[in-house]
Amino acid sequence: MASRRRDFTHVKHFPGTHGNRFDLALRLADVIEGLPPSVFAALLLALAALPALARGRWWLGLLLWLFLLGDWALLAALPRYNRSYGPAKPPALLLALLRLPSALLPLPWTLAAQALGTGLVIYGFWVEPQRLKLMRQDLVSPKLRPGPPLRVLHLGDLHAEIGVTRRERKLIKLVREAEPDLILFSGDFLNLSYLHDRRAWEAARAVLRELQAPLGVFAVTGSPAVDLPEVVPLVLEGLPHVRCLRDEVVGLAHAGQRLDLVGLTCTHKPFVDGPRLAEVLAAARTPSLNGSHPFTILLYHTPDLAPEAAEAGIDLQLSGHTHGGQVRLPFYGALFAASLYGKRYEAGRLREGAMTLYVTRGIGMEGKGAPRVRFLSPPEVTLWRLSGPPEAPGD
Repeated sequence: MASRRRDFTHVKHFPGTHGNRFDLALRLADVIEGLPPSVFAALLLALAALPALARGRWWLGLLLWLFLLGDWALLAALPRYNRSYGPAKPPALLLALLRLPSALLPLPWTLAAQALGTGLVIYGFWVEPQRLKLMRQDLVSPKLRPGPPLRVLHLGDLHAEIGVTRRERKLIKLVREAEPDLILFSGDFLNLSYLHDRRAWEAARAVLRELQAPLGVFAVTGSPAVDLPEVVPLVLEGLPHVRCLRDEVVGLAHAGQRLDLVGLTCTHKPFVDGPRLAEVLAAARTPSLNGSHPFTILLYHTPDLAPEAAEAGIDLQLSGHTHGGQVRLPFYGALFAASLYGKRYEAGRLREGAMTLYVTRGIGMEGKGAPRVRFLSPPEVTLWRLSGPPEAPGD
């Protein structure tokens, strides 16, 4: 197999770390959120006046301003109804900019476009982020023996806020109904807005406390900018059943056979994490007569290590980080995927050589000024059934 990995040693800023473009945008959003309400309302009025001046109709500016204020009010009301918590002004300003071009359409179409925009805001911010789905995947491997499948529940990107929302309550219900043998969490415990807020820590603990499985609950840390090394131990305090893996391999026994689980800390730098993965595997694996190794699962936050993981002989990589883009278009997919590989690993089940890669859309949302929106990318948890090929008749 020809390697599909790329050389990223020249890259200066990486996804999930401080200093990248997304991080800079969030810092600008903090400034916008700090504007007094009266100043922000005046800013929206000034934007609404632009198409009105272009068309010479003052009342159009007033009408558009009411739509913009409506967006702001809808976003500001999310915490009150326990949907999500976070700043409302930055996404309201982004929505205002998106509404401006349609304000130049002929009058009937302008009104229709603005009404449609309000409908999309309600769906994208209020409805879809709560539509948590349980996805089911089956994987048959010759490395596994015939018999009862191993049920693995994969969760990612919890991004807990300052309260347990409806989404997290539904998550707990889905986990109980799934009855997994093993639960794996691929990182990002907290929402960026509340990294040092004890209420968010307790919200994360309230969810993690409910995760129970016979073979255990294992996690890895997520992006360095989210899962801070001084905070994660505090989040996991009092949760001895949740084991955070840091560059280590755990052997699991199921139906009389061994599987290996590799948990790798994510730096978002494949040229750093790839060699570290090879070292971790080399230290844990013992030579076998036929050169084969147990079925191996890699739990790692971002999908960007997939080429290196495939070359290392990983069978299944479970990752997240991209949130599926959060906003997707039909036939195109994610408008933006926070990956070094662009849209290549944006979401879902993929193949990288002989390895299966799954990139979950995750549960929560980033935080700070990032829009708390999902469109055609609902939150998910994934239940895997891992099994060997069926026995031939007469065996």
